[in-house]
Amino acid sequence: MKGCESVSNVVPSLITALVVLWLSMGVCRSQLSTNFYANSCPAVFRVVRRQLLSALRNDTRMAASLLRLHFHDCFVNGCDGSVLLDGSDSEKLALPNRNSARGFDVIDTIKTAVENACNATVSCADILTIAARDSVYLSGGPYWNVLLGRRDGLVANQTGANDLPSPFDSIDTIIDKFVAVGLNTTDVVSLSGGHTIGRARCVTFSGRLYDFSEDSSVDPTLDPSMATELQTLCPQSGGDGNATAPLDRNSNYAFDNHYFKNLVEQKGLLSSDQGLFSSDEGQAATKALVQAYSNSSILFFRDFVNSMIKMGNISPLTSSAGEIRRNCRVVN
Repeated sequence: MKGCESVSNVVPSLITALVVLWLSMGVCRSQLSTNFYANSCPAVFRVVRRQLLSALRNDTRMAASLLRLHFHDCFVNGCDGSVLLDGSDSEKLALPNRNSARGFDVIDTIKTAVENACNATVSCADILTIAARDSVYLSGGPYWNVLLGRRDGLVANQTGANDLPSPFDSIDTIIDKFVAVGLNTTDVVSLSGGHTIGRARCVTFSGRLYDFSEDSSVDPTLDPSMATELQTLCPQSGGDGNATAPLDRNSNYAFDNHYFKNLVEQKGLLSSDQGLFSSDEGQAATKALVQAYSNSSILFFRDFVNSMIKMGNISPLTSSAGEIRRNCRVVN
């Protein structure tokens, strides 16, 4: 009887502890909301959109650059604007970002405009989140209500940025990196669809064009006519590796499901793109979804929106954590 009494005392305590743990796990997400700035900065969406439209008029490719910047931000330290920080440990200096990540000046311009409208109110992390959503929408893609309320991180993480999902990674490795931040295989494929806009440098895909393997000089999963064109753009010697090709051949600036149609036709630019359909790992894990998206832009848009919302919820700083930076490049 005494033992039963001790168990009865422990069980409620255990249940209470589990409830507290469960609530603490959900607190960050619950503090993000679509109307976070409804009272403190109701003009934020209009201000961001105006500045972004101006940037896209000057450089249509900027839509893809800002989407990629949001991705690279969220995968390192969570969505905290750390990718925007300058300094010796800057994520901008990591190999995946060096001479590659773009759009920092656009975020600076947007931040200045937002500060003029609502001083010390909207975080750089939220500005980047809104800009990424609008970049997709203004390129012909879906619209969704973004969750807001993130605060800005105080430190960058160059080491973490050096371990971002890479065009040279296997499909299994990419899936593992997504799982590590709370995403899944569907998110891998749908977010890869962001490559329906943008360009990539020769250095990221030239390994598919020359001396690919003992059995084939060119990647056999690459369409031969496309390979020939790319070899002209990216010569084996004499090029600097910085020439660029569209990630979505024949549909470079439209956010649509054409990227997946290209994968089915072996016209994916990056090895990590084509691998979703053609690699052994991809055939086991991702090929069916590539085929489904190639046949239905509605399905792709639906899953892409869900994945963007999930990605935007990776370890956000809320409440009193972090800060609201006045300048996105430096902590206050």
